[in-house]
Amino acid sequence: MTSNTTTRNPVTTSLLSEQPWLRAVALVIAGALQTLTFSPFNWWWLGPLSIALILLCCLPLSPRKLFRAGWLLGLGLFGTGASWVYISISEHGNTSVPLAIILTVIFVAGLALFHGLAFWAWGKLAKDSTVRRLLLFPAVWILADWIRGWLLTGFPWLYLGTAHVDGPLGGFAPLVGVHGITFWVTVTGVAFVACWWLTRNIRYASAAIVAVVALLPWVTGPLVSSADWTTLDEEPSTFASMQGNIPQQIKWDPDFLRDQIVAYLELTEEHWNTDLILWPETAIPIPQDQAGTVIDHIGEELGDNSTLITGIPWYGFSDRIEDFTFHNSIMAIGNGDGIYHKQKLVPFGEYVPLQQWLRGLIGFFDLPMSSFSRGPSNQSPLDANGINIMPFICYEVAYSDFVASNARNSGLLLTISNDGWFGDSIGPLQHLQIARMRALETGRFMLRGTNNGVTAIIDHKGQITETIPQFERAVLTGEVYAAEGNTPYMLSGSWPVLTLAAILIVFVRERVIPKN
Repeated sequence: MTSNTTTRNPVTTSLLSEQPWLRAVALVIAGALQTLTFSPFNWWWLGPLSIALILLCCLPLSPRKLFRAGWLLGLGLFGTGASWVYISISEHGNTSVPLAIILTVIFVAGLALFHGLAFWAWGKLAKDSTVRRLLLFPAVWILADWIRGWLLTGFPWLYLGTAHVDGPLGGFAPLVGVHGITFWVTVTGVAFVACWWLTRNIRYASAAIVAVVALLPWVTGPLVSSADWTTLDEEPSTFASMQGNIPQQIKWDPDFLRDQIVAYLELTEEHWNTDLILWPETAIPIPQDQAGTVIDHIGEELGDNSTLITGIPWYGFSDRIEDFTFHNSIMAIGNGDGIYHKQKLVPFGEYVPLQQWLRGLIGFFDLPMSSFSRGPSNQSPLDANGINIMPFICYEVAYSDFVASNARNSGLLLTISNDGWFGDSIGPLQHLQIARMRALETGRFMLRGTNNGVTAIIDHKGQITETIPQFERAVLTGEVYAAEGNTPYMLSGSWPVLTLAAILIVFVRERVIPKN
């Protein structure tokens, strides 16, 4: 670090901030520590420690150096937490290992830019005041998370708050959502450093106040979690979910299409009279306009009060785009009705950006069924035995505000997925944890049906009541309860915490708080 920077910030330097190589290693480690907060590790307590480590590395740095610091942090986070994308590219994308490594590095490095740009903005807004930097850090972090969740279709993954579905702050999820919890995790990390800074300046009373305020939600969170924001029906519905464990390599092979449908019919043989039956994403691997015989057979087998919900591609004329198109869809059959078209599509997996230039270059840009169109907004829930069920397909469940808004007129939530794309990596376990957070935020049961795991029933508190092993052909059975009412987060979304972050930036930036 230059002597000029040391003069500006004599009290915020540390060994980590003064040694560039040590700082770089510490920032990558700080990012990796955040991955350990998520499933399957679940060390949620590392979140604030990671934030404190980041601040010890970054507090005295100039905006230019902060950009590099944020980018290194992002490399540590996404390089460990999203490394599962390599399996999709290499094993299922018909891509050579060297090219798959290159594409994965590009993916991780690109995501890391969000943190780099956020840290640069943090330095520009706070200038060289320690107080401003500490106060603005949670606001900048949460706004960067939010932007990452929607820009260029978004990557709403690896939010620190998600880990608290099993942590002490989880009780606040129905009130403030995942972004609100993430905000307080960062506030706690800031408080650690603030207490250290205040203690060094012999301001012990101020340090004590900061510590008490920061720790208060951690103490009260378990008490808040006992509150019920929704009312569950007294009578449950019986539920069965079929996990076919179809190898991804044959998923769209014409020679195996019939075998896949037969496999699901056989799994359902003893469950046709169950109230609600669930097949996973594209369990019927042919478009609905060609699957009439299969759909009719299912309808004939179902009991009078039974509904089967399945993933199925849909082909037809779309009024929205005024053309014939494919949708990744889910439909209800039997004593129910409705069809839902997926709105949040996965780049390259379900559509190819700039396809006029990318199609045909490598196998990864020509994956089967990668020409889906986005479904319309404001779609109605599915009806199953008189219960409104709001479905989400795969990646959609990661969008917290999207789920909360669409859940308002539903009694149950449902998500189907094919996590076979990610093999035996940590990706499917992270995906399950995300679905659990959505159940906790909305106070509703979340029914999860997958091709090879993790298939589960998640209750209104985000806890798993039933599950079956991954990578096995099996049937999950259990009981589920529909819910009435809305949680505060369902009504407000993330806007309160985002507004708070904006207010902090407006009133704490360099022009407002004096340099000294």
